[in-house]
Parts: sequence; C-alpha cells; structure tokens
Amino acid sequence: AYTPACECEHTPAILMAPPVPRVFPCSSFGTSFWVEVILNKYRYAQPSNRYLSDLNDQGLPVSPGTLAGGLKKLMPLFNPVMDALYVKQMSEDLFHNDETRWEVFVKMEGKVGTRWYLWVTRSSSVVYYCIDPSRSAAVPGAHFAGLQNDSVVIVCDRYSAYKKLARLSDAILLAFCWAHVRRDFLNAGLSFKTLENWALLWKETIGLLYHLNKLRLKAWDEKQSLDAQSVDFKQYHQKLEAHLQTMHDKAEQAVTRVRDDNVVAGRQQNSLVGVKGSAQKQQVKVYRSLLNHWDGLTLFMRYPQVPLDNNIAENSIRGPVTGRKGYYGSGSIWSAELAAMLFAILQTLDLWGINPRHWLSCYLNACADSGGQAPQDIQSFIPWQMDDAQRDKLSRPQPP
Repeated sequence: AYTPACECEHTPAILMAPPVPRVFPCSSFGTSFWVEVILNKYRYAQPSNRYLSDLNDQGLPVSPGTLAGGLKKLMPLFNPVMDALYVKQMSEDLFHNDETRWEVFVKMEGKVGTRWYLWVTRSSSVVYYCIDPSRSAAVPGAHFAGLQNDSVVIVCDRYSAYKKLARLSDAILLAFCWAHVRRDFLNAGLSFKTLENWALLWKETIGLLYHLNKLRLKAWDEKQSLDAQSVDFKQYHQKLEAHLQTMHDKAEQAVTRVRDDNVVAGRQQNSLVGVKGSAQKQQVKVYRSLLNHWDGLTLFMRYPQVPLDNNIAENSIRGPVTGRKGYYGSGSIWSAELAAMLFAILQTLDLWGINPRHWLSCYLNACADSGGQAPQDIQSFIPWQMDDAQRDKLSRPQPP
C-alpha cells in the first residue's frame, strides 16, 4: 500500500497494487508458484521432494501435501487442452509411436505389480501421451479409434501390439524402424566374435541405405506423385530399389542355405559367412526378422515422407524417462494421468516454438480470472488456433 503525498481530487487516499493472480482463490500461492512446480517436475524432471527442499533452503517451506493437493486440483484445468490436442492429432496421417514402463504405486484388482506403461504418439502438430496399466494392442487401438483419415502410417518398432493393431484396422500401415534392424546386427556381432565382421558389413550396408534415401529426399517434391517426380529423384529411387533388393536377396539366400543344409545333414552346417552353432542360429534369427518385417521396412519407398527410423518418438519420450529415473514414477493414478497430460502439453508447445513458461503463466492466469476454472474459450491458447500475434507473443520469454 502507498499513501500519496498529494491531495488531488481524483487520487485515492491509499494506492494498492493489484492482487496476485490465484488459481485457487483462498490459497496463499499465486499462479507463478504453480508454474514453477509444473515446469520443475514435468519439463526439467526434478523430483518434487528435491524442489521442496530447495524452497525450504530459501526460507519458503511448503508441505508435500500442499503440493500434491494443488496439483490434483489443477488437473481438470488442462482437460480442454488435451481434448484439443487429441482432435488435432486424429486429423493427421503420419504418426510415431513408442512406449516405456512407468511405475504407478497403487494396488489394482487383477493387476500384479506396479508396472504401468507410458505411451507416446507424435505427429507433425502434437505430442500426445497416455498412461495405462496394460501394454496390449487395446491401448493404441483406443487412441486411434478417432482417426479421421482413411489411411495413415504409424512408424514404430516391431512390438506385437502394433502388428495386431494393423491387422485389426485396414486404415493403418506400419513402417518399421531400420535403427532397430541395425541394432540387431550389431548386438549379434557383440555376442559372437565370429559375427563381428559380418555385423560391421551390414552396418555399412544400412548406412548406405540412409545415404541414398537422403539424396532421394533432396530431390523430392512433396506436392507431386511418385510418377511425376524429377529425373534426379527417380535415379536415386532406382538406386534405392536395387540396394534393397540386394539386401533382401542376401538375407534370403543365407536362410535358404541353412534350411537346405538342415534337410540334407539333419544338423546345422556353416552358413554363407562360415559360422556354426549358436552364432549361426543368431545370424539366421536376425535374417529372418529382417525378412518377416520387410514390407514395413520398405514402406518408405512408397511414402517418401516416412522416415527410416522411429528416432522421433524415442527422442520425445527421453524426457519422461529421465523424470522416471528421478522420481520413480507416480504414487497414484491421478498423478500418473497428470504427468501424461503435462508431458503432452509441454512437448506440443515446444513443437510449435512456444515458450512453455509464458504459456503456462497466461493460461493459469486466465483460469484464475475464471474463478479457478478452465477458460470458456481456449482458442488463444491452442497453437494452431491462435493468431500470429498471439503466437509471436507466447514464443518469447514472459516479460518481467
């Protein structure tokens, strides 16, 4: 409060600063406190107890119950944003999927243990997370139930849940990850000394595949069909086809050779690279996996926009995995669901170049203005719906 020295007619006797915005009207904490809590935990992967210790060292003691209770009350405020993210993502046609374990320390009927799974689906506009006790195909099946396009591509690893999903839906095509194939060869080379040179040769072969595809994409016009592409594109496309055919033939010949030897001798003989026993079994296993997933591994030839690997999804989920290592998962179902929500919102904002601190401050202030409820109109907070001026404003750090 400030008492003016003058006695001007229109000047109040006492001047007061505007009150600090509060999401919870009766709380002693303003919106800026909850912005710090959310960013520290869900963007910077700092455990809550460590953050509370930091506050206590600064002479600002906050109890764990206060923090947990506030986060639980905040959760419904983000539901409209998550709904908008889901609708937008279901309008797209290229997705990157992955999943990782996530501990949820609750007892559930019919559920053994505390291992749940955090699933991520990333598209060009949205990074969407969900948490579920199951790792079955029902989880991505429920997520993709809202698809709006007749045909979509999901880039993924070779996990069986995605294969089942594709079998159940004619709209879904799977593009498998060449980085996982490369890992198969390298792991085999690390496991058996006799396979080391063979593994390194295949590493170079897959590297050439990436190189040729990179050259092809430089000449690619995404507005044109494959038949209407430039001469340069078609030349690299043909080189890729020839290279892939050589890879396929080499794998098929090795598998056929071992199979024929088994029929003749009743036992395994040396394969094309002169190995036997367990090393040969591992070699054949890698080759068979390559051949069994060949259609998905070569889908990028028909759809140049499809990358050769699923690194985009794996990079997206790296932040949550770092958090999981720091705070070991979630202690309740609601906190696990809140984590998935905030991972999705913060990473989607990052995808659009929006400053998450600035966005959170503005959004929670709008919730405070609405009496602790989500704003009726959230269009100005949705990246693809806000106007250019708002997007430019929120892309910058929040003014002091």
